[in-house]
Amino acid sequence: METSLYPPVKAFLETAGYEVKGEIGSCDLVGLSPSDPPVVVVCELKVSFNLELILQAVDRANMADEVWIAARISKGKGREADKRYRDLCRRLGIGMLGVSELGDVSVIVSSIAPMPRTNPKRRSRLVREHQRRRGDPTSGGSTRQPIMTAYRQQALVCAEALLDGPLRPRDIKPVAPDAGKILLGNVYGWFERVSTGVYQLTEVGRQTVARHRKLHPAE
Repeated sequence: METSLYPPVKAFLETAGYEVKGEIGSCDLVGLSPSDPPVVVVCELKVSFNLELILQAVDRANMADEVWIAARISKGKGREADKRYRDLCRRLGIGMLGVSELGDVSVIVSSIAPMPRTNPKRRSRLVREHQRRRGDPTSGGSTRQPIMTAYRQQALVCAEALLDGPLRPRDIKPVAPDAGKILLGNVYGWFERVSTGVYQLTEVGRQTVARHRKLHPAE
């Protein structure tokens, strides 16, 4: 599975100086440099190198400074051994990373050509979500579980705060800056207003908190 590639690729980019998080926007992996503005690196993961992986990388090109693709190195003669595939990546400015069975990461093609950045709004959304997300709760390549976005993280903080009884948004704002918008919007159906400016948890909200605690007991 793609998620098995995430830890070694993340470690590889962290060694290069990037703060890496998985499943940011539509990207399997996003790394930001500590500079201001940050250098944005995107990496897409697949079990094996194929055309779809290159197409995904091309789509990410307008919101990143560097785009990489990473896949498991084949035991036989995979795409990574195909000179035409490597040359295509070079022409597009896409870097290739190969991951061995032992988790060693090697650079097959360097991402040396600057990728075109033509959509600053997409890039800004990517950076903002990366910076607002607490920790790295979702492994890159995940497809079978809800993505833990920064919004969902704050909504869970609000739900946790309301477990003991109704509160006003200002009471929760120190730990969830967007508490007012989250409680009013009630995207997940976790909250209900009991009086002017006062909210409590719905039964769905209580069940969600209980499920989250069971899955993440250390948080």
